[in-house]
Amino acid sequence: MTPDHGRSRSSAGGAVLPALLRGHRLAAGLTQAELATRAGIGVRTVRDLERGRSSRPQRTTVDLLADALGLNGPDRAAFREAARGRVATDLPEEAAPPAALLPAGVAPAVVAATATVPVARSGSEETDPLCGLSVDLPPPVDLIGRDHDLTELTRLLRRGRSTPVVSLVGLAGVGKSALALAVTRQVADRYPGGIAGVLVGEGSDAVCVLSAAATVFGVTGPTELVARLTGVPALLLVDAVERAPEAVAEALDRLTRVLPELRVLTAGRQPVGLPGERVWPVPPLDVPPEDKTDPDPQALAGYPAVRLFTARLAQVRREPPAPEELPALAALVRRLGGLPLAIELMAARGRILDLNELLDRYGDRVLDLAPPPYPGEAVAVTLREAVATSYRLLASDERAALRRLAAFRNRWSVGLAEEMLAGDGPEAAVDPVPLLDRLLELGLLSVRGTGSFRFRLLDAVRDFATEQLVAAGEETCVRRRHAQIVLRLVVRTEPELTGPRMIGALHRLDELTGDIVAALTHASGDDPHTALRLAAALSRWLRLRGRDGAGRQWLRRLLADPRTADAGPAVRASAALGLARLTAVYDVDPVDVLAARDALAVFRRLGDVAGELDARGVLCTLLIWGGAHDEAREQAEATLAMARRHDRPRDMAVAQRGLAWHDARAGDLTAARRRLAAADRLAGQCGEQRIRVLARVDLAEVTRLEGRYADAVGHGRRALAALVELGEPGHRRRALGTVGLALAQDGRFAEAGEVLAELRATVPAQWGAGRVEDGVSALLEATIALHRGDREMAAEWFAAASEAVGRGRRSAVEALVGLAASTGDGTLLDRLHKVCQENGIRLLPQEEALLYALTAARS
Repeated sequence: MTPDHGRSRSSAGGAVLPALLRGHRLAAGLTQAELATRAGIGVRTVRDLERGRSSRPQRTTVDLLADALGLNGPDRAAFREAARGRVATDLPEEAAPPAALLPAGVAPAVVAATATVPVARSGSEETDPLCGLSVDLPPPVDLIGRDHDLTELTRLLRRGRSTPVVSLVGLAGVGKSALALAVTRQVADRYPGGIAGVLVGEGSDAVCVLSAAATVFGVTGPTELVARLTGVPALLLVDAVERAPEAVAEALDRLTRVLPELRVLTAGRQPVGLPGERVWPVPPLDVPPEDKTDPDPQALAGYPAVRLFTARLAQVRREPPAPEELPALAALVRRLGGLPLAIELMAARGRILDLNELLDRYGDRVLDLAPPPYPGEAVAVTLREAVATSYRLLASDERAALRRLAAFRNRWSVGLAEEMLAGDGPEAAVDPVPLLDRLLELGLLSVRGTGSFRFRLLDAVRDFATEQLVAAGEETCVRRRHAQIVLRLVVRTEPELTGPRMIGALHRLDELTGDIVAALTHASGDDPHTALRLAAALSRWLRLRGRDGAGRQWLRRLLADPRTADAGPAVRASAALGLARLTAVYDVDPVDVLAARDALAVFRRLGDVAGELDARGVLCTLLIWGGAHDEAREQAEATLAMARRHDRPRDMAVAQRGLAWHDARAGDLTAARRRLAAADRLAGQCGEQRIRVLARVDLAEVTRLEGRYADAVGHGRRALAALVELGEPGHRRRALGTVGLALAQDGRFAEAGEVLAELRATVPAQWGAGRVEDGVSALLEATIALHRGDREMAAEWFAAASEAVGRGRRSAVEALVGLAASTGDGTLLDRLHKVCQENGIRLLPQEEALLYALTAARS
């Protein structure tokens, strides 16, 4: 904006007027609403004048206010003098736009414009129902998280004539106006003709818009505007396009055709729709992902939505968010969808409530968020009404599609959208791309990342669309379709949970977690057959992600539901096997063993080789943890033979790992090492990274049992690094235990102590004492104490470990050997001998040496 055309004629008078008006009003004992009523003007006009937000009030407005305040003589003269610097020059009565700029069929008419300054509040837009409000540009606000947009838009508006109109579009409250104002400041030197803005009013026509543009550039009409800007680069900002889209389109089309050097930057909830227009969607701010349940403060501060929330929170309370508030902070900005207006409204409530209280009270009510009503207003505009405005811009079929897409809880792909929007028959398939483009154009849709799962409705939009879905009576049908879509995706993905594409499959289902839960929840009541198939297909993913408990609850409930009794035998067998797979290995239920046997019988009867091998593998695990070691070895050998017959290298690798465990238990560490090498080779042939990593975990334990502690630490730590990506919390604890024991036995007590602390930190609070996971920590604690020479402490921990890990485990034998060595209690030898004999466990040379020393001491 140039000095001649963007400033008030009397900056001193402009500074005095707000204070003078407020003082006279208070002296008269009037509220803003009462003064507005008495003067016959809008309450917002009074409020904006007192806040210094209006520029050049009309003489009529000034006189009406003076009459309402009862000002006479010197007081009236001073009041008018203060306002004079902001009084707009009335347009000559005969001023008319040239014919080229007039709408077709419209005769020249008198055009007047009222000047004002819009509220410079991030994400807010004025809604004064006036015709073509011309505006001075208010001071810029601090932008957060818009660096890329600001850079690219600045570059775009510094180019030549190739893009005459750039339109910022998005949902109400996303910050379009703030971004537009910031851009104008960046490009001011590029436009010697000046930069000026127009705020469109409800009911404006093309004449209003043209006249407002002329006024804001300091001329009396469109004719003078053409004369002034011909050959001179200038930038016109047009805000709130959606209030009169047709009028704005017509006016800007005529302006840009007769003024080639004029560039236009618009902001609104929809594009203008002109040829050559560049539509620039303004998305919400980035929010932390859902897996940030215990966020790191520095990482959390890297998300723009969090920075905006904390910046606005600092305006209403002194203390920054406390550590215990950080999870709620992450959840709040996610729930608010990164929408700046919603974030500011929520943060304002932080004056009274802490963030946990905010989440509890308002987390499910974001659509009801609203700023406090202005004086004289009965009700404030809610976020729901802001979303509804954009919703009403959609055609009826687009609204119906949006209601369907609201069933998705997180990110989704074009393919999933296509399935959701398809009709009942193949001929009813629709192309979702134009619809998604329209939703993006209106700011209702968010696009993040480059993967296929990159589309997401804003939370506020999804909540509003869900309300409309329920009101339209479509919820049951749409929820049922959503569950079936999720089931098809999970079934397609399940085979990839083994093999080289495992990591990608895991991440795909991780992205779908919210939709999986929603689908299970709805289908369990409405379509239990779909829910049963879905839960069964998810068992391997649930196991890998450590969600065994939740999976067992779903499968138990669905298998017991009488409505699933007529499900096919393969479906029920898969569900029963999934339940057995998710069994608590430290507390094997005989019912699960029976279910695995029954599933094995079903798959054998159906000739399902993959199902039979899977059932044998699950059964082997249950038998081991249940103490039936001989039968477990027989099942593993049968699995290996069957896998060889059908040339299935992955299943051969699984069987070799299982047999290696039995060899180690029997003390044949050479054979165990050989089998683990075979498992690694076979897993490599089929690209099964997970089995290779788990074989390395096993190798670390075998190497430790051989007494090569430094090598065991190396194998274990490499396995731990790989397990970070795979998940596998149970196997990670096992690897940590091996590394910690090897460090302690190697005399590296400080490092062993660090591993012990990490082990204890990974025990979920809901696990009680006496679990296998607790036994790992106890065994490590005892080993550290023993090698440090603290026999009394070692004895206490060895006793705890021997009870925690259960009988029949090799680690239980190790605990008993340590207990005997630390106490010198010879009576433990009989107990140890019995455990070894009953479970086929053979003592290792170093264990026999410890016991020999004990026996020699007794004699």
